[in-house]
Amino acid sequence: MIIPLILSGGSGSRLWPVSRESHPKPFMKLPDGESLLFKTFCRAASIKSVSEILTVTNREYYFKSHDEFLNVGKRYVGVSDTYLLEPFGRNTAAAILLGALDVSEKHGPETVVLAMPADHLIEDFEAFGLAVERAARLAMLGKLVTFGIVPCFPETGFGYIEGGEPCDDAGSKLVKRFVEKPAREKAAEYVESGKFFWNSGIFCFSAGKVIEEFERHAPHIHSTALKCFEALVRNGSMGEIDSESFAAIPEDSFDYAVLEKSNNVAVVTSEFGWSDIGSWNAMSDLVPPDEVGNRVMGEALLFDVSDTYIQSESRMVAAVGVENLLIIDTPDALLVADKDHAQDVRKVVAQLKYMGHESHKLHRTVHRPWGTYTVLEEGQNFKIKRIVVKPGASLSLQMHFHRSEHWIVVSGMASIVNDDKNMLIRTNESTYISAGHKHRLANPGITDLVMIEVQSGEYLGEDDIVRFDDVYGRK
Repeated sequence: MIIPLILSGGSGSRLWPVSRESHPKPFMKLPDGESLLFKTFCRAASIKSVSEILTVTNREYYFKSHDEFLNVGKRYVGVSDTYLLEPFGRNTAAAILLGALDVSEKHGPETVVLAMPADHLIEDFEAFGLAVERAARLAMLGKLVTFGIVPCFPETGFGYIEGGEPCDDAGSKLVKRFVEKPAREKAAEYVESGKFFWNSGIFCFSAGKVIEEFERHAPHIHSTALKCFEALVRNGSMGEIDSESFAAIPEDSFDYAVLEKSNNVAVVTSEFGWSDIGSWNAMSDLVPPDEVGNRVMGEALLFDVSDTYIQSESRMVAAVGVENLLIIDTPDALLVADKDHAQDVRKVVAQLKYMGHESHKLHRTVHRPWGTYTVLEEGQNFKIKRIVVKPGASLSLQMHFHRSEHWIVVSGMASIVNDDKNMLIRTNESTYISAGHKHRLANPGITDLVMIEVQSGEYLGEDDIVRFDDVYGRK
């Protein structure tokens, strides 16, 4: 048995303005319309002997993650999804150890775990499956296994693994050492030597063995994670991680905490079309270029432009007399950067956080368990939203202190609780919610409910909400 352990966290700050804290990199759509998380679920489900996929993610991402998996389930029947939900990020050591403890408890310590990030792209499923088989055999022999990618150029943005003595007849090697992201000259030496591989961040081990290695090499992480796991609250397929005990686990990566200290690590050398999609340059490589190197997603008019990537969700972009640029347009933010500075986009995100600017976290369209809302316009004492509620879904029973709301149904039917009244509102009908009234909106139909909401009041922040009842367990 193999249990894929998907690690789905991080904000993907180098891919702003598409990747944001509330809608991070794993949920980004690639040129084919599929998200990185969807592709990761598919990759995991395609592995032989897999019947369960365990995902460790932030509790805020659970509903979106489960929605992605439901689409995967239509392709891969018989594979279930389970979750460990973190209250906040704590790096990969905590996530992997808690995942291993969960697998060991449910399936036994000999069960093989395949830990894989949710935000990587792998193009060759067949080659990946064969590499996993090799890794699983080594894991069953007690090895901690990492996947090393045969490098094709001297990349300075990846860590490297130096291979040592062979440990099987398929080319796998014992790990001699891990190397941090090198300077270009050193990276070129590594590639030329043929002894070094890119560190993919994908790992394979038996649940019991990795728990033992944590106890040996990172005892404080091991002891605090055990206490945290004991405090886990089960709710069906979800395990809610306790905030207080989780915060006590030291924040560290799996590589630093265990792999770099262990003498029991093997590397499976691999060529399966791997990319970590770590910058807009990597994203642009997924789009075919024109004859002068331009790559475009969306509508664009280009005059005397070369080697430029343009992505626009909804607007025409015109560019004249430029080269080597990244132009990423979203409804509320625009990025223009030199390709050679793609890694510096994270500095923009850091500054937006420092300024308290909402665009580091939220898109204009915000996803919720029940659907989405889009801010169409806002000004002094008013805000206009487009609200889409999925069939059968409902918002919480709630109340606002500072704002009133006027709801107009554009399509579908709305079931509404407004203080002591219950009503059905149809297309082209409306209702008014006074400040201080308890209210709830639900979609009783089989198609999306689309509404326009006009808010008015002295304060229109999203935190002006008191929830009395919520089917999604939010507070």
